[in-house]
Amino acid sequence: MSSPVPDNQRIVITGVGLTAPNGNTLAEYRAALLSGKSGVQPYEIRYVGKTLAGVCNFDELKYQNRRNVRRGTRAGSIGIYCANEAIADSGIDWANVDRQRVGVYVGVTEHGNVETENEIYEIKQYDYDTSVWSHHHNPRTVANNPAGEITLNMGITGPHYTVGAACAAGNAGLIQGAQQLLLGECDVAIGGGVSESIHTFGIFAGFASQGALATHDDPTKASRPFDRDRNGIVVSEGGCLFVIERYSDASKRGAKIYGELVGYAMNSDASDFVLPNPIEQARCMRMALQRAKLNAGDIGIVNTHATSTTSGDIQECAAVRDVFGGAESTLINNTKSFIGHAMGAAGSLELAGNLPAFDDGVCHPTINVDNLDPECALDGLVIGEPRQTKGIDTILNNSFGMLGINSAVIIKKV
Repeated sequence: MSSPVPDNQRIVITGVGLTAPNGNTLAEYRAALLSGKSGVQPYEIRYVGKTLAGVCNFDELKYQNRRNVRRGTRAGSIGIYCANEAIADSGIDWANVDRQRVGVYVGVTEHGNVETENEIYEIKQYDYDTSVWSHHHNPRTVANNPAGEITLNMGITGPHYTVGAACAAGNAGLIQGAQQLLLGECDVAIGGGVSESIHTFGIFAGFASQGALATHDDPTKASRPFDRDRNGIVVSEGGCLFVIERYSDASKRGAKIYGELVGYAMNSDASDFVLPNPIEQARCMRMALQRAKLNAGDIGIVNTHATSTTSGDIQECAAVRDVFGGAESTLINNTKSFIGHAMGAAGSLELAGNLPAFDDGVCHPTINVDNLDPECALDGLVIGEPRQTKGIDTILNNSFGMLGINSAVIIKKV
């Protein structure tokens, strides 16, 4: 029998900071998921016009002054809010932390489009005179901006960078933070994902050109993974960052622990720019299970990535069915039905929404499934109402993205 993992090689989540379209704290967010409250609303953006989106309503000035909000980016403000909230939630003695030993690893789907679109729109008013182009454009659009804005705000002098992983980025930020802790590059990691996607008209126009932008008379019902009548993605903004530490450090200071990262995996489809590959998605989940030394039947909840696109939902269901088809006690849910697709923040937000199940034993449902697509019928799929269980000990969170990037993380109750 193999020896247990040493405490200094165990990675745990000790703080959660988030803003979602239906909540600005984990408690608010969880309450919304259990009560069926959607965060999708009518939204209008230039050139595209009236559409739908998941819009966050957090206090930008809680941790920033007006000048820094104007100078920075929406993604930066989201990251700053989430990082500060996560640190506060963790109970770390932040005033006495060695900031050189703190690392910031923020997953993003894309960054910079918003600022470039805004500048082009502005110079158009001046016959494309580039002399009116903002000198803030370059620091706003560099890829490391969201993570960098956090370090500037919080005085962190350890490493920072963003992880460009399409819509797998929220998971990727968490994984990267864990790996840096294991390598000894930092002692405290802030990891997860952020998204400012609703502020770029290009993403709406792009999905519309693919016939993949959701519409519905009732905005709260527009995001409907697995439903036969689904018609596309609801674009959302948001963020969720975790404080992650080595178990040895967290236990020494008596930290509250949300869960332990016991398994993770990332791989690539290498098959299509957009269309998913269920064979590689299934392989990714199995690799995470293998790393965690768990069987499929040991997983209490599988949170699906499903975005409400026909091919995407069906392919992921095939992958989940392949891996968990015989796991009778495993429950399956989807969080995008509540908040839409928060892109770079999706993985971390969706994981966070399930973490309280370790305490209350409840699996939040998938909403808006009025007419289940037979090809998305999964044993254990929780629809409509929360499911009370005898206890949840493990959660597997799927997050996939364009260009065929796949991720899965497994969190275990401590």
